[in-house]
Amino acid sequence: MKRIEGQVRAITRMIEDETYCIDVLTQIAASDKALKAVAIELLDSHLDHCVRSAIGHGGDEADAKVREASEAIARLVRS
Repeated sequence: MKRIEGQVRAITRMIEDETYCIDVLTQIAASDKALKAVAIELLDSHLDHCVRSAIGHGGDEADAKVREASEAIARLVRS
């Protein structure tokens, strides 16, 4: 996350310095890719711990956690 934070700060400086648009867009794409990688790691962890545990307990909690994970995946796919 610190690396991504640094990338975003660098993008701000690039815009302030009126850096060539394509160079700024390249940095934005790199930051976006890095954030998506973090999101995938978090989702994987959530599925492995929270969802797996809820399914073990069954019932409404399991249904809610699966639905929640499905909605999170849909948001990631749309972005």
